[in-house]
Amino acid sequence: IKNTGGEAYIVGGCVRDILLNKIPDDFDVTTSLSPEEIIPLFKKTVPTGIKHGTVTVIIDSNQIEVTTFRSDGEYSDSRHPSEVSFVKNLKEDLARRDFTINSLAYNEKVGIVDKFGGIDDLNNKVLRAVGEPTKRFNEDALRIMRLFRFSSQLNFNIDNDTFDAAIKTSPLLSNISRERIATELFKAILSDYPQRINPLIKSGALEFCGIRKTAVSDNLAKL
Repeated sequence: IKNTGGEAYIVGGCVRDILLNKIPDDFDVTTSLSPEEIIPLFKKTVPTGIKHGTVTVIIDSNQIEVTTFRSDGEYSDSRHPSEVSFVKNLKEDLARRDFTINSLAYNEKVGIVDKFGGIDDLNNKVLRAVGEPTKRFNEDALRIMRLFRFSSQLNFNIDNDTFDAAIKTSPLLSNISRERIATELFKAILSDYPQRINPLIKSGALEFCGIRKTAVSDNLAKL
């Protein structure tokens, strides 16, 4: 991509994990090039999300999601943007991310790009929404589950404003499929600090899918 004159950065969870001395499960790339410009550059690609600017590049057995810089439009279903706009500015792309520790980007030329205080939050072990937290959770309610899952996996505290917004908007979780909720819940429970999901359960946020706020949270507190 760089040799073609475009910008490209690894972004999100892979950068976070590297800074935490963890081995990333996968790598995502964000770029100034459009999907139509990306596809001819590689021998094998899959148009996994052209509408949202995403092409999966396959190199050997590795699948790398490459997504054009974008900003998201309105979210009509508490999960997916109804439309996206492609932009040329990396900061606009990072602004749509969920949490500051996931809004970091990196390439060899520029180094780490940190527009929203993600490095400080990593160092202080704090989870904080990018921008206005209520807006982030209204856009995608699954981010509420991800917030408590990351807290459980990383043993990070949750910023007060982000926590309050997550609990306030938690009724939106009823719009999310139970499969997606179960995936995040299982990851939290199987982590080293499963008790960190207690506040979400005690709030009653998951009672709509049969997880009562007393029995489960009491058992987790014993772990």
